[in-house]
Amino acid sequence: MKNKSITLHDVAREAGVSLITASRALGNPGRVSEATLARVQAAAAQIGYIPNLLAGGLKSRRSRTVAALVPIISVPQFLPTIEALTIELDREGYQLILGQTGYDHAREEALINTMAGRRVDGIVVAGLLNATPAAARLRELDIPVVETWEFSDAPLDMLVGFSHRKVGRAVAEYFIARGWEKVAVATGDDRRATVRREGFVEGLGRDVPTAVVPAPSNVASGRRACAELLARDPTIRAIFCSADALAEGVLTEARVRGLRVPEDLAVCGFGGADFAAHLAPALTTVQIDGAWIGAQAARILLTRLRGEAVPDPVIDVGFRIIERASTAG
Repeated sequence: MKNKSITLHDVAREAGVSLITASRALGNPGRVSEATLARVQAAAAQIGYIPNLLAGGLKSRRSRTVAALVPIISVPQFLPTIEALTIELDREGYQLILGQTGYDHAREEALINTMAGRRVDGIVVAGLLNATPAAARLRELDIPVVETWEFSDAPLDMLVGFSHRKVGRAVAEYFIARGWEKVAVATGDDRRATVRREGFVEGLGRDVPTAVVPAPSNVASGRRACAELLARDPTIRAIFCSADALAEGVLTEARVRGLRVPEDLAVCGFGGADFAAHLAPALTTVQIDGAWIGAQAARILLTRLRGEAVPDPVIDVGFRIIERASTAG
C-alpha cells in the first residue's frame, strides 16, 4: 500500500482506537495516556502512515511548530535551554525550528520575518527584541513570544531570564570581598556581555582595564585578551571574563606565562559551562540554569497556546556564583 492512500482512519483501525483518539495521539500526545500513545505510534509506524501536517495546520490554523532563535548554536550556555525547550514542546506535539542570529540584528530581523511568514505558533528568543520592526509585526500577527536570557520590566510579551547588570555587580562585590584592587575585564563585544561589564564597573565604583574580543569568544581570544591586559599592567590580580570559554583561554595564557592561579592571577568566568568544573584549576563561574530557562519558557508558551491566561509572564531565574579553585586560593 502506498503511503498516499494510508489515512488516519487506517491508523485508528490498526490501533483499535477511535479516530479522535488517534488524532489526539499524533497531534497532541499530552492528551492521551502513554499506553494509548505507544499503541497509536506503533500502528502508524507499522502501516507507514505519515501525517499531512500542512493539511492539519490549515484546518486548525496551527503549524504545531515553535521557533527558537539563539546567537550561536554552538555556544555551550544556550544548549541546555534548547534541549529543555525541545523536550517540553515535544511532549505537547510541537516541533522546534532553530535559527542562528550570529549576534547580527539584521539577521535576527530576517529570521523573525521568515518564521512569522511560516506562521509558527510561537517564538522563543535569546535576548530582548525591544522596539524593532519585527517585534511590531509579531504583535500585529498575535504570535506569542518568550524572550529569554535577559531581563526587562517591560518585555515584548513574556520573559524568562535574569539581569546581566546584576551579574556584573555581584562579581564586583565578590572581587572586593577577596580584597583584589588591580582587576580587569575580558569581554566579548555583544550587548549582554557589555551590560555585564557595565554592572561590574558600577559595582567597583571605577573603570578598569578591559580587553574586548569579537563574539562569540573562545579559548584563542581568551589568550589574546589575557596577553593584552597583562601587557598594559603586569600587576593585574584578577580578571572577570564574559564567558567560560574566554576564561579558559585566560587560564591557559596565565599557565604559559608561569603565573600561578589564583595566587598570582584569579579568574572568573560566566555561563556555568559543564567543562568549567573540570579545568585545571577548576573555574569559578556565574552559573545560569539554562535548562530551567528552557523549561519555563516552554511552560508559559504552551499555556498561552492552550488559550489560557499566563499568571506569571515575567520570570526572574536569578544566578549564582560557583566558587572554585581559580579564585579560591
